[in-house]
Amino acid sequence: MKTTGILAAALLASTSLAASAETLRWARAGDSLTLDPHAQNEGPTHTLAHQIYEPLIIRDMSGEFQAALATDWAPSADDPNVWVFNLRQGVKYHDGADFTAEDVVFSINRAKSDNSNMKELLNSIVEVRAVDDHTVEFVTDGPNPILPSNLTNLFMMDKGWTEANDSVAVQDVEGGESTFASQNANGTGAFTLVSREPDVRTVLEQNPDYWGMDMFPMDVTRIEYTPIQNAATRVAALLSGEVDFIQDVPVQDLGRVGDTEGLLVKTAPQNRVIFFGMNMGAEDLANDDVEGANPLADARVRKAMSMAINRDAIQQVVMRGQSEPAGMIAPPFVNGWTEEMDASSATDVEAAKALMEEAGYADGFSIQLDCPNDRYINDEAICQAAVGMLAQIGVTVNLDAKPKAQHFPLITNGETDFYMLGWGVPTYDSEYIFNFLVHTRGEERGSWNNTGYSNADVDAQIVSLASETDLEARNATIADIWEVVQDEQLYIPIHHQVLNWGMTDKIGIEVSPEDDPKFKFMEMN
Repeated sequence: MKTTGILAAALLASTSLAASAETLRWARAGDSLTLDPHAQNEGPTHTLAHQIYEPLIIRDMSGEFQAALATDWAPSADDPNVWVFNLRQGVKYHDGADFTAEDVVFSINRAKSDNSNMKELLNSIVEVRAVDDHTVEFVTDGPNPILPSNLTNLFMMDKGWTEANDSVAVQDVEGGESTFASQNANGTGAFTLVSREPDVRTVLEQNPDYWGMDMFPMDVTRIEYTPIQNAATRVAALLSGEVDFIQDVPVQDLGRVGDTEGLLVKTAPQNRVIFFGMNMGAEDLANDDVEGANPLADARVRKAMSMAINRDAIQQVVMRGQSEPAGMIAPPFVNGWTEEMDASSATDVEAAKALMEEAGYADGFSIQLDCPNDRYINDEAICQAAVGMLAQIGVTVNLDAKPKAQHFPLITNGETDFYMLGWGVPTYDSEYIFNFLVHTRGEERGSWNNTGYSNADVDAQIVSLASETDLEARNATIADIWEVVQDEQLYIPIHHQVLNWGMTDKIGIEVSPEDDPKFKFMEMN
């Protein structure tokens, strides 16, 4: 019996070694929030979904468009309000069902529904039509020149599977709902779901019937995904060989990881800005010590708070040089970004004090700052630094840091007055920012606008962007909206993130500006 046990152990070890070249052990700070592909518009959630589900169009690892479930797309020659998508033929879902135009119509309509966190991307779509099994027409409310950009994270679900499992309604994440689609998955992607333990471990295996088997490296045959919130533990796992790839090497450990034999760090600017939001719209705040008034309603206070933030100090001390100070909440990748606006956030404590006095808050006030501790690079440390900086102008900040799963609902449910948020722009266009963060909060737009800001004229300008085909006029409207956003100090920009991926040197993959590795592109040496 003892000999048999030894042989079994040896056999298991040899099997493990043989599989190690194809098994990717992947870790990052936070987990996907759900498996329902339309429930949350959030980076780590999309990243996991991209392995299992697919959109019509993807961005490759360089950020460029690449055909996915659609082979080509173009505006209709007969109607400027129609986009025609030709679908890839012979594609099957993981359960063997055929992918057809009916699934596209179903998925788009589902993603437009009330609980969907993706609906702002689809506002201009008034109808989706299946012309035949492999042709779909998107009818828009006026010509929409950037519709394809809005579809790169819009995943296609199987209509039959979703209906059979009572998951037609999108999961209500903020309401705490759990559904079959939030715990199970059936996509067309390169990997199938084997097991899922939220915040513990998710296992995927290569889809042997994947349509792109001969088009991509497909070196990874198994993915073991482990969220590791603690930075030191995450790095230790990479250094010990427990994991092969981490997306978020802490800035303080870049040298340690990069100098370790067999490991390397790859760095690139991210298409994401980190900033603070302020509830300026409420008559009174729940989380401050000012009775019967809202200090954040005064633009002078908002500007003073921005001027108190020393972005250069955060860059050097907190981020160890791994960030770029920001003056606007658009990354340089985005249409509408300007160097002048991005350089506009200067630190001036004395001028900030003067603004506070002018606004009637010479003695300051106290307020709670809500911050995630497992979503952005050094998120809690940035918030801690801001606490000291704001104290210089009399603003006493009580910091409440918690995991993103508890933090984000505070914003989407309107339960925070002062908060950290990071925003990536997968469309590479300012309209995306305006739709979610500037437009008045409502059923179709503004779902992440917790500022309470509402301007009917600006709302109309934002809506016009979806159908303006004169790009010069469109860009002029974008510039006008940014002028309002900057003048009103709707948000306090902090910095543009820099990505640092750590990995074994046996892995070949480039850092994507979206921070969304698609493992079908990964090569394993």
